[in-house]
Amino acid sequence: MSVANIVLSYFNEACIISSAIVFAFGWMHIRKKRVETHRRFMITGSILASLFFITYVLKTFLIGDTAFGGPKHVASFYYAFLQSHSILATVAAILGIITLTWAFKARFERHRRIGPWTVTIWFITAATGLTVFILLYIAFPPGPTTNLWRAWIG
Repeated sequence: MSVANIVLSYFNEACIISSAIVFAFGWMHIRKKRVETHRRFMITGSILASLFFITYVLKTFLIGDTAFGGPKHVASFYYAFLQSHSILATVAAILGIITLTWAFKARFERHRRIGPWTVTIWFITAATGLTVFILLYIAFPPGPTTNLWRAWIG
């Protein structure tokens, strides 16, 4: 496994976890009616989430993805978990774009209805992403770098 792959993997994880923490602060501030502070936190969280996505895609295309290197009896759990994480991340990204669009267009009634769902799904995405990261890089030795399809399906 290359140093670039490891560094980018840790950087990606830092971005996704940081974005969730920043979103939590943003959510806390809007509940206290601190609109401007909420806006700043949510934009910052969105930038961190976007940075995660951009660097993840670049790493995937330029280096490849890391296959699961743990024991076979854990692999089916890992791949099912990874696939559910990927689906959640996609849903969160789509909802995030919609939520941001409504905020920037000042359609706050719609923004208020979808925002809590969006951020909750992102929190779950960040938590499942951390679990995938731990299984892939901490709990077990990383597997070989491979193409996206092999790393996702097994």
